[in-house]
Amino acid sequence: MKKYFLHDGTESSGPFDFEELITQKITPKTPVWFEGMEKWKFAGEIPELQSIFKVSPPPLDIKKEEPIPQKTAVKLAKKQIFSLSRPTFFIICAAIVLLAGISYLKNLEETRSRELRIKNHKTEVENYQLELKEKEIEEQKKMQAEAEKAAAERALEQQKQAKTDRIIEIDKLIAISQSNLEASKRKLNNASGFKILRSSTEKKEELNALQLQIDSIYKDIDQLKIESNQLKLDLEKIP
Repeated sequence: MKKYFLHDGTESSGPFDFEELITQKITPKTPVWFEGMEKWKFAGEIPELQSIFKVSPPPLDIKKEEPIPQKTAVKLAKKQIFSLSRPTFFIICAAIVLLAGISYLKNLEETRSRELRIKNHKTEVENYQLELKEKEIEEQKKMQAEAEKAAAERALEQQKQAKTDRIIEIDKLIAISQSNLEASKRKLNNASGFKILRSSTEKKEELNALQLQIDSIYKDIDQLKIESNQLKLDLEKIP
């Protein structure tokens, strides 16, 4: 709705709608302005206001016009606040309150949105750090498993090498024992036929000692062979 402003030569008043403008008792020479006009114009120059002046005025009373009663002036003054009509003033106040409320809600929404972005960013950082930590743990587990595997392989290799070395050593000991066995057998044969400078008791004791030595060598050879066979079986079981 179009709003009009009036000027009495000293100060302006308004805005007034068309109905309120009729009550202002304007004349064709009253300066009027509304939004869209470049400058003030007389009311008589504005076509839409011509209907206001077509009404015939009442006869001029030569008597001095009585002043407006004070109560009426107060009522008229109450109808305006800061040169604005009461409805216009309240509309403006409501608009200001509405704009303030909209601004507050917008700021609140922006604050919540900013807090949400910060929270989401924090969550993303924590998730990324957790992911890195999990990868680090997986890498450590993988390295540990590889180290344990390598250690197990070294241990098996050492076992193989130790058993192989022992088998070689046993073969040497068996060879030595067999050589000693042959020597002991020769001594036994020689002692059986040698009779000079010894009694029958001494001969018997010598023969028994040589026989015990031969039996001990046989026993040692058998134990060495058993150990060697067991080591060979163990080597076959090692992957």
